Amino acid sequence: MRIVLITAAIGLCASVAFAQDMPAQLGPSNPAVKPMDQNNSSMPVAGANSFTRGEARTHIMAKGYTHVTGLEKDQSGVWRGTATKDGQPGPVSIDYQGNVN
Repeated sequence: MRIVLITAAIGLCASVAFAQDMPAQLGPSNPAVKPMDQNNSSMPVAGANSFTRGEARTHIMAKGYTHVTGLEKDQSGVWRGTATKDGQPGPVSIDYQGNVN
């Protein structure tokens, strides 16, 4: 029994030493901070949204939308309303990550 424990301890130490020499991964495909003009997702992401109605409207307008109206937060935490972009009215949304769709 003692030999088994000693062998296991040596194996554990060797695996920890090997793991420390491995290079780090390049990271996830989405950046920690995204530029204002880009989305992390092509669809709204559900989550606790801390934007106020005014902040949501400001972010949407910063993406080139005008006439933003009817903003209401849904059960998924996504602000949804209507707005005009490039002369075309339609639905608009902003999630907790700031993705405007």
